[in-house]
Amino acid sequence: MNRMRRHIAGLFACVALAGAIMPATASDTAFPFGSELALDAAPLPGSKRVPTIEIDEDGAAAFNLWCARVSGSASVTADAITIVPSKTLSAQCTPDQLTQDAALLTALSQVTNWRRDGDVVDFLGTTPLRFRLMTN
Repeated sequence: MNRMRRHIAGLFACVALAGAIMPATASDTAFPFGSELALDAAPLPGSKRVPTIEIDEDGAAAFNLWCARVSGSASVTADAITIVPSKTLSAQCTPDQLTQDAALLTALSQVTNWRRDGDVVDFLGTTPLRFRLMTN
């Protein structure tokens, strides 16, 4: 009888553990709305800045590029994404920074799909972009 109780207790412990693990696994593949994502790239020479983006559930998007800050909107579904940045760039940037910012905005506007694996979010389009979830 004690042996059966231990087996049943073990079964319940396994079910409870599986229930705790399942939501964590699902959240590792869900789009990280409201979280800052940093471009997986080295800073430009002479700078420590790396572009970041943040997309809220309501579609509001903020882009901190190599130099400029731009707002915009995004529509995210299960695996598809449409990003529409505004066309305004800061005039205080160097010509090289403006060129880099414009190229990144173009690449973001051509993204069609996304996928997430843990802290990595890949945007797929003409130019694939890899971002990492800021966890610090």
